Amino acid sequence: MAKILSVVGKAGTARLLDPLSRALLRAGVSPNAVTIVGTLGVLVGAFGFAARGHWIAAVVIILVCGLTDIMDGSMARARGTASRYGALLDSTMDRIADGAIFAAIAWWYAGTGDRASLAAALICLVTGQVVSYVKARAEGLGMSCHVGLVERAERLIIVGVGALLAGFGLSWGLPASLWLLAAGSVFTIWQRMWHVHKNESAQEPV
Repeated sequence: MAKILSVVGKAGTARLLDPLSRALLRAGVSPNAVTIVGTLGVLVGAFGFAARGHWIAAVVIILVCGLTDIMDGSMARARGTASRYGALLDSTMDRIADGAIFAAIAWWYAGTGDRASLAAALICLVTGQVVSYVKARAEGLGMSCHVGLVERAERLIIVGVGALLAGFGLSWGLPASLWLLAAGSVFTIWQRMWHVHKNESAQEPV
């Protein structure tokens, strides 16, 4: 359900942002510049606010900057300059942004002495990168890997809801979301590995 909502929401948001995207293109702003600026904004939200426990401000900043992840692709298509380099840059910036978010959360819990939540944040940091890597590596080897319970949109939704709960005084919200996400990410890694293994085994001659 989260995957369906994320796709529908992304399409609707893209339409809402179309006027701004066109204005930026007229001003001579490139899609790649929007990608980089958006990532820098996420870094500010993560290390400037999440790392200090200012959860609501962090979520708002990261959410606003995350809209650039929708705008840059639509800008490139409208401009007719969609390229493999642009796709690579976008994916690389996504990995940096995701890593920064969970590193900032881990930093906060390291400072508070909450080792359990620190462990959950570190598991999310590592597994989030591996989830993306498995798919990219499988597809680079020419194999299909279009499965995954918890992908990037789900990761950000889950941790964002947890951070908002913590920001409104429900301190258990973020740790709970981190452990939920950690379990889902580990499962997704297994799910993708098993999917590729099963497909490759089915193609082997008997």
